[in-house]
Amino acid sequence: MQRLTGMDATFLYTETTAAHMHVTGVSIFDPSSVPGGYQFSKVRDLVENRLQLLPPFRRRLAEIPFGLHHPLWIEDPDFDLDFHIRRAALPAPGGERELAEFAAEVNSRPLDRTRPLWEMYVIEGLENGLIATVTKTHHAAIDGVSGAELTVNLLDLEPEPMVVPPEDPPWQPDKVPTDLELVGFALASLARQPVAAVKAARRTAEMAITLRRRNREPGITPPPAPFSAPKTSINVSITPHRRVAFSEVSLDDVKMVKNALGGTVNDVVLAICSGALRRYFEERKELPDEPLVAMVPISVRTEDQKGAMGNRVSSMFVNLNSDIDDPVKRLLAIQDGTKDAKDQEKAVSAEALTDWTEFAAPAVAARAFRLLSNTRILDRARPIFNVTISNVPGPNFPLYSAGARMVAMYPLGPILDGGALNMTCMSYMGSMFFGLNADRDAVPEVDRIAAYLNDALAELVKAATGNKRKKKR
Repeated sequence: MQRLTGMDATFLYTETTAAHMHVTGVSIFDPSSVPGGYQFSKVRDLVENRLQLLPPFRRRLAEIPFGLHHPLWIEDPDFDLDFHIRRAALPAPGGERELAEFAAEVNSRPLDRTRPLWEMYVIEGLENGLIATVTKTHHAAIDGVSGAELTVNLLDLEPEPMVVPPEDPPWQPDKVPTDLELVGFALASLARQPVAAVKAARRTAEMAITLRRRNREPGITPPPAPFSAPKTSINVSITPHRRVAFSEVSLDDVKMVKNALGGTVNDVVLAICSGALRRYFEERKELPDEPLVAMVPISVRTEDQKGAMGNRVSSMFVNLNSDIDDPVKRLLAIQDGTKDAKDQEKAVSAEALTDWTEFAAPAVAARAFRLLSNTRILDRARPIFNVTISNVPGPNFPLYSAGARMVAMYPLGPILDGGALNMTCMSYMGSMFFGLNADRDAVPEVDRIAAYLNDALAELVKAATGNKRKKKR
């Protein structure tokens, strides 16, 4: 048994009937490289062989009675692999639109908390003989980095799949603890909290003093504060239903823009998203005068924590400068903003950001989020932020699943009440693959935003090319 950390458990408490806190990966494969030809059974057998490398896949929750403390992970004594791996087929013509609709349907359903918190759909019927997988895993079990590591453990560097030797010692399921045992475990953990709370309070006070001093220094522009974002049509209470859209942009073009105009790949990604959103809101005649604000998840995982599951994440608020018409000036302003946000993040202890989640009362926290959702308060309040934007680096070499070469990988992050759009991208084999996850009603034309990503990059490429010519002169 293993108790969830406060950060991991927070993703359970924030889940409501409308906000499903799972992360999803949509991967497309070319099965022409499969030795002996593609078969669904080969994918299932591969997952079964790799289970020892996929710890969250055999763990389920054990909830503490009365919500006294965070739940436990236990090795599921009733684990049934065939419940989690499912076979499906797309309707003709099996293109990107049909795949996005299938992913949206899967993303609209919550995971069953009485079982390990993941599902994998192996999808046939794609055009050109391709196949796909849609895999969703609860955010309580993984973050962006650990999720990528989990995905890598399902993939190979060669078409011939690696066979993992049997576990030694063999995997053993846990006995489901009784309510009395769970309460006893919770009370033992709670007894240690007063000392930890004192340390957390001290760290928080030190952090507040540090930030106050830093933000008063000349030349320092603090990043956007919570609730400073403008109100838009995507900042409303959400429904359980989703729309999904995909887009692919050239990583070489992104790097060329970075090299010509400065900043980082992540700065360019933010500028591309800003440009796409600006055009979307302009066409709807609702571009706010104030700049949009993005919530950007960042990993605080140390070298010692690599390979560990769970969440080691924080976040920063970044000004997207969507009020600036010129794409180059917008990118340069974003560069300055992300630098300020990163400098502030370095001034804040990662432990200070996560300490207080350990002391959240599960029953109270879950009820609070349900109340927010049911009363639709966020329809009236100023949003905490406008959009979630995340960038996960991936490999620049081909990967294979059960012999099939992966040709695309679109990540989909969760959305919350007040923030009905998540834009996440992952780099792979010279491309950046964007997955857009949105509320079905709040963002009815999410595919237009996805299309505008390439247009926004093209604007920057044109400007960067002109900048390079000027330098040569």
